[in-house]
Amino acid sequence: MRFFSDNAAAVCQPVLDALAAANHVDTAYDDDALSQRLNCAMGEVFETEVEALWVSTGTAANALALAALCPPHGSIICHREAHIQNDECGAPEFYTHGAKLLLGDGEGAKLTPEGIAGIADGIRDDVHQMQPHAVSITQASEYGMVYAINEVAAIGDLCRARGWGLHMDGARFANAIAALDCAAADITWRAGVDMLSFGFVKNGGMSAETLILFGDARVKATEIKYCRKRGGHLLSKGRYLAAQVLAMLEDDLWLANGSAANAAAKLIADAAPDRLVYPAEANEVFIRLSAEEAASLRAKGFDFYDWGVGEARLVTSWDQREDEIAPLAEAIAAL
Repeated sequence: MRFFSDNAAAVCQPVLDALAAANHVDTAYDDDALSQRLNCAMGEVFETEVEALWVSTGTAANALALAALCPPHGSIICHREAHIQNDECGAPEFYTHGAKLLLGDGEGAKLTPEGIAGIADGIRDDVHQMQPHAVSITQASEYGMVYAINEVAAIGDLCRARGWGLHMDGARFANAIAALDCAAADITWRAGVDMLSFGFVKNGGMSAETLILFGDARVKATEIKYCRKRGGHLLSKGRYLAAQVLAMLEDDLWLANGSAANAAAKLIADAAPDRLVYPAEANEVFIRLSAEEAASLRAKGFDFYDWGVGEARLVTSWDQREDEIAPLAEAIAAL
């Protein structure tokens, strides 16, 4: 009964079937038939023309995007709890060749236009300081909260006004869309997002993520392809990554899986409303637990991460059934 991370979830069967179906000779790298379908398939999801590039990890997708949006002498504004700051071992700085991450605050690991402007306005406009070139937000956030359409649009407006790029780390993008019940376009390019790291691994995929470029940012595709190769992320048998992504898009499987994970989290959150540290809007639940209470849950076989002092993080996955979730919900309610 593991609630550590959705990274540990099973690979869904349609993805495994797609991998088997792709197991034949085709052109190498990204010139194969499946990879060539990605732009069109993603264009249908986002209701516009896009450039869609597969990569094997979310860290690579984030770092490649930020390297295209920010020069080495520039800076990127993100939340201090952002994955790119705390969990990517300096990959954004490595791929940008030295760009600086400027850290902001905000409830539930969400940035606000006011907070972003406050950081930028404190930077002198001279060569002695690194000027902002991009903002990166996480959807859903590291604390399981979701940016509403108007919240992303407000940040997008600020970025446009200042000539910055806007990147969205969508490691749990499916969970966010399922929670918002909106069109994928409304929360991305229509709200001013230039690049999206579209996550699949946490949501039933095996080893494929996709970097989506919108609007004018599509001109960066060639540059990113060179960076992807130089950074060691151009797989010779790229059709197996494309196959996974296309399988997840078929019949909106990505969205169904995100909805299932969210529903599982809601069962836990509903059992402990007074313990919630943040609203459980996606598939992460943060609750207050004493050390003794955490130990008692672990003694019953439930595994999860402690999150600071007196708190715990519980993450649900697309493949967890209600009869697996209910015992944890009941155990928490009984504390």
